[in-house]
Amino acid sequence: MRRKLLLLLETGLVLAGLLLGASAWMIHSALEQPLNITQEELLDVPKGSTPTRTFLSLETDGVIKDAFWLRVYWRFNLAGTPIHSGEYRMQPGMTVNGLIDLWKRGDVVQYSLTLVEGWNYHQVRAALAKDEKLTQTLNGLSDSDVMAKIGHKGLFPEGRFFPDTYRFVRGMSDAELLKKAFERLDEVLANEWEKRSADAPYSEPYQALIMASLVEKETGVPQERGQIAGVFVRRMALGMQLQTDPTVIYGLGDRYTGKLTRAHLKEPTAYNTYVIPGLPPTPIAMVGREAIHAALNPVEGSSRYFVARGDGSHVFSDDLDAHNSAVREFQLKRRADYRSSPAPTATPEAAAPAEETIPAASPDTAPEALPQVPAEEPAPTPAPEAAAPQNAQ
Repeated sequence: MRRKLLLLLETGLVLAGLLLGASAWMIHSALEQPLNITQEELLDVPKGSTPTRTFLSLETDGVIKDAFWLRVYWRFNLAGTPIHSGEYRMQPGMTVNGLIDLWKRGDVVQYSLTLVEGWNYHQVRAALAKDEKLTQTLNGLSDSDVMAKIGHKGLFPEGRFFPDTYRFVRGMSDAELLKKAFERLDEVLANEWEKRSADAPYSEPYQALIMASLVEKETGVPQERGQIAGVFVRRMALGMQLQTDPTVIYGLGDRYTGKLTRAHLKEPTAYNTYVIPGLPPTPIAMVGREAIHAALNPVEGSSRYFVARGDGSHVFSDDLDAHNSAVREFQLKRRADYRSSPAPTATPEAAAPAEETIPAASPDTAPEALPQVPAEEPAPTPAPEAAAPQNAQ
């Protein structure tokens, strides 16, 4: 009897060994099998997906075989290891083991979206809505609803986002990316505020952000930003109106068709700095770090006027006579190749696609009323020469 029991035990151990060996061989074969694809394909793993569901899906699509043994392998070797959602790049010749390595590393395909310096908020929303790889959650929402959705209810959105290239994976929502841009702007502004000039004339960072947006829209020449900020700061200190055309254009909204008239300069809007004293009530565009730094560190000097040369740079003048002379030279006798911004460095062929990607308006949303100018103390009476525009762009 005892011999029979020992024989049965030995037989069981042998069978168990054979079974384990066969299982190990099946698992090894399943892991080392090449993916059944002939060209690069993207595997989309939605949020909440499990390895079991993903293996079964791949088997159903004919990409792999033996999903059962792969599930066994994951259960006994990678239990508790999450599979990151996103897209994975499957290449011809890749094995299942190679694909699993991508999952373990979370090596998902990343995309990018660039928010451009000088864009307004509606252009930002249009860019987000145009990107099919983002999950769209903002279409149809008002601007104030969008700000509430990203956790900043009651804030006016213009200028609140940082222009940069943001990387994301398929499935990220437009709201998530917009929130990242908001937080990035807060971070940069706080950092630059700590390094501001001792005589920077702002009581809070938001005022500097407004000034930075004027600097951003007035020049694309990096070395001039500090000079532009210096002119604006000196004009404010003297009680002169800022008289900058981009604020007039922003206040006109959709009514601006590309040509600024004298009637526009006289039209009272919340943003027309030919009419209102001091800064406009909000930023008028997104700003980069350089513009923020310039606003917080204006270049010292005596110039109070500037006018565009037509090549993207400006002529700075200390007095009205010199300014009017520059206006006659560079504005009243414009060359055929006149430009308000620097010429692109790329060839026209290379530059054309970039121009096409710039959105022009916010999708599916009715424009909301712009905030009114808060009550301010009357500005000091300006010197007689301050009545003329600082720039005639």
